Amino acid sequence: MKDNPPLQEFLRECRARVEQALEHWLPSSHTLPERLHSAMRYATLGGGKRVRPVLVYAAGRALGGPVDRLDGPACAVELIHAYSLVHDDLPAMDDDDLRRGRPTCHKKFDEATAILAGDALQTLAFQVLCKDEGLQADAETRLQMIKALAVASGSRGMAGGQALDLEAEGRELDLAQLENLHIHKTGALIRASVQLGTLATPDADEELALKLDHYAKCIGLAFQVRDDILDVEGATEVLGKTQGKDQAQRKSTYPSLLGLQGAREAAGQLLADALASLAGMDEKADPLRWIANYIIGRNH
Repeated sequence: MKDNPPLQEFLRECRARVEQALEHWLPSSHTLPERLHSAMRYATLGGGKRVRPVLVYAAGRALGGPVDRLDGPACAVELIHAYSLVHDDLPAMDDDDLRRGRPTCHKKFDEATAILAGDALQTLAFQVLCKDEGLQADAETRLQMIKALAVASGSRGMAGGQALDLEAEGRELDLAQLENLHIHKTGALIRASVQLGTLATPDADEELALKLDHYAKCIGLAFQVRDDILDVEGATEVLGKTQGKDQAQRKSTYPSLLGLQGAREAAGQLLADALASLAGMDEKADPLRWIANYIIGRNH
């Protein structure tokens, strides 16, 4: 949302922080094995909205947490996201040639290197949560973070959602089945981002943490509804990925089930529910409000 200068400043600040953290943790492209490390850096540092790490920072800020403690968790969740994109783009998965306006990792390097790069990015995320000194968390808190991210990434989260998505190709899902798919595929990691920001905040209020979790569930689904809409009406050069891919693969989407206007209305209701979750929270929660509106209004 270009007409929201405070949001733009917040996004710049968060992106700069997570870029610095990613640069710190990713091995140099000159370190053996050079090709693998180059692919990891290519997949992770090639731009992107950084919505998930921004949510880590926004959740921590809403609860009054120190920002220095959020860099590691923000980095970890973005490494998981980067790995998921590398694997999603593979020929055996979504088979895409374009990501963030550039050749996908397996096109830039090769399929085997892309698979290994995804594997290495995934494990690096958990290394960060184990070792990051800035987190200043005890072993129990780190274990809670590792568990949250592992569950969100695995068969009961993102990987499971991708499996459901592959099984759904060429089949017509009903709305409940589609929602369940996306709660796992997209929503789980977005929800984990807010959970990590909460866990990184010392003595976070339990009631507020539950409100933030509901907020995350709502915007996780809203993010996917907006993605489905953009696949219909966006442009490849703006999206940075192939437009119309869902329709070409005969996937069930919110526009295919509800129509474009119905999908827009569903996104609007999810936005309203997300904002209602933040009712009563002070201005420290404003970035969460801005991000919810940003997710619904984005064009890529």
